[in-house]
Amino acid sequence: MIWISLSLFGLVLYFIVHYSVSRTTTTPTWVLWLVLMMPALAVGGWAAVHGEKAKTPPQLLIPCTIISLFLYLYLVRTNLRPALSKSSSDPLNDPPDPPEQPDKNQPSEPKPSPELLTKDEQSQLQHCFPWSIFYLQNVDYRPQVVICRGQLRSQPEKAYQTIQENIKTQFGDRFLVVFQDGAKNKPFFVLVPNPQTQEREKRRGPVSRPGLAFGLFLSTLLTTTLAGLHFSDDSITRQLLSNQPQLLIKGLPYALALMAILGIHELGHYFTARRYQIKATLPYFIPMPFSLFPIGTLGAFIQQRSPVPNRKALFDVGIAGPLAGLAITIPVLIWGLMHSAVVPIPDKLEGLPFDAMNPTSSVLLSLFSRLVLGNELTLGQGIDLHPVAIAGWIGLIATALNLMPIGQLDGGHIVHAMFGQRNGAVIGQIARLLVLLLSFIQPPLLLWAIILLFMPTVDQPALNDVSELDNKRDFLGLIALGILVLIILPLPHSMAHILLATNPIP
Repeated sequence: MIWISLSLFGLVLYFIVHYSVSRTTTTPTWVLWLVLMMPALAVGGWAAVHGEKAKTPPQLLIPCTIISLFLYLYLVRTNLRPALSKSSSDPLNDPPDPPEQPDKNQPSEPKPSPELLTKDEQSQLQHCFPWSIFYLQNVDYRPQVVICRGQLRSQPEKAYQTIQENIKTQFGDRFLVVFQDGAKNKPFFVLVPNPQTQEREKRRGPVSRPGLAFGLFLSTLLTTTLAGLHFSDDSITRQLLSNQPQLLIKGLPYALALMAILGIHELGHYFTARRYQIKATLPYFIPMPFSLFPIGTLGAFIQQRSPVPNRKALFDVGIAGPLAGLAITIPVLIWGLMHSAVVPIPDKLEGLPFDAMNPTSSVLLSLFSRLVLGNELTLGQGIDLHPVAIAGWIGLIATALNLMPIGQLDGGHIVHAMFGQRNGAVIGQIARLLVLLLSFIQPPLLLWAIILLFMPTVDQPALNDVSELDNKRDFLGLIALGILVLIILPLPHSMAHILLATNPIP
């Protein structure tokens, strides 16, 4: 059985590496795959020698995993491609074309006139780059963008602000000015046509649709109330509910708690985006019937309708949601645990684990459970979660999923803002592989690993994507990633014996 599992793991891992990492690095895919397979090969080798039922000792597995990850990171970072993507549809990531050598034997042909700027406007563009701020060396006129390369001679924040103001003075609001890190850490400017000045963008109507947001809110309130009714009393049938509709009140505590968690999370994004003058919609809830999805909703989201000005704004908007959500999730979870009961964990649990939740499935859940339930909770016992506690636990899971440092997720924005777009993409690759490895310890993570597999790891750049964060934001970002680890990692057995011992140490 173990060999079948390792074979399937190897195939999935190779698909992940080939699908995503091969576009980031020139290191051969099979080399990266072999490096990442070191822990699995260690498990297989131990099973071959000592039998399939023998567990691989941590003294072998942990060093293999650490060496594998560090070697993988080294091979990826030292062999990065000139750009994250060579797709012609993404001109910002295209490497610069090599200069063409003129042929003295052939008469020079006139270049086609650029579509974005006239010859007079090209001269005006040259004057927008003061040599003491950004020494302009090459301008690449493309059908959709204008790429300006040169040498940065001042602080990135000052350079971006100066050149953005010069571009606006010369061309008004025709262009968005994007400042990105290029190959060999050489930043460059890109002029992109401003979509907000185009007529087709004016036809989209208002940014927010309060009627749609309110309608989705009411629909989600209904579906989560029905889910909460099932969690509070699963003996209530549809016939009984149709005869006594007042029974719906029993599902409101769960529904209100969960929607408060999801709503405050999204409002954290919304108000922070508004503070940076980023256009954003009101939160949109996603209702889901209980028969299709047992918790009654797929969450909530907002849409940003204007670009992010800089990495500072990207970080603040990204982290505001998880922090705001945790601020309400933790009190909800604590209140729910106070009204939950300690029960034995059955040998075989059918359906959702909320009737006998194992607190050791998460380090953070174990800590809160021990804090609230005290000596009543011992090793080998589970928790029959109150519906409000279920909402709090789902809030923690939603926070962890959003904090995954991958692509367009909140965690992806955070690592992008902290380490830059390219490094953020590499971190996203590693995070996906770690989640896949953790799924052997935490089987529910397998679904996450599959979902994360199809998420792009490259986040959209901010307008000023070069200026770095301050130390306070870097520290706060590390705390957020630490919270993610505490949520998804199970409590180690050694800690469980201390924290949940029958006779705890006073």
